Amino acid sequence: MMSAHLSIDEVAKRTGLTAYTLRYYERIGLLAPVARAAGGQRRYAASDMAWLEFLLRLRTTHMPIGKMQAFAQLRSAGDGTVAERRQLLEVHLHDVLAEVEAMQQAAAVLQEKIDHYRTLEQGPASTPHSNHKVTP
Repeated sequence: MMSAHLSIDEVAKRTGLTAYTLRYYERIGLLAPVARAAGGQRRYAASDMAWLEFLLRLRTTHMPIGKMQAFAQLRSAGDGTVAERRQLLEVHLHDVLAEVEAMQQAAAVLQEKIDHYRTLEQGPASTPHSNHKVTP
């Protein structure tokens, strides 16, 4: 269970982001200004953590930071932007799925090459000695 509010160091440990990155995200508008303790230290609430987890998911999908900022601005503008946020995510999902497909095709080519090399490693029984082609 998460305590009511976390320090920047605690959030950094939980998210894998550095304190510098957390301050940067706040400065560029990815994070709304974080509440402060009496001494001025940032105090992250559960809602801040949930939003950060979503930002990390977007980052995992290689969403450019500019698109993340646009999404964050729409989010902070309220429920009137729901359709725009959905559209932004739909476009990004299309891009992600295209990238996944490209990676699957690349993986298939790699597997074919690995299988080819395994066949060559099996030696003369599977390939004639007279065939000394250089294999990429």
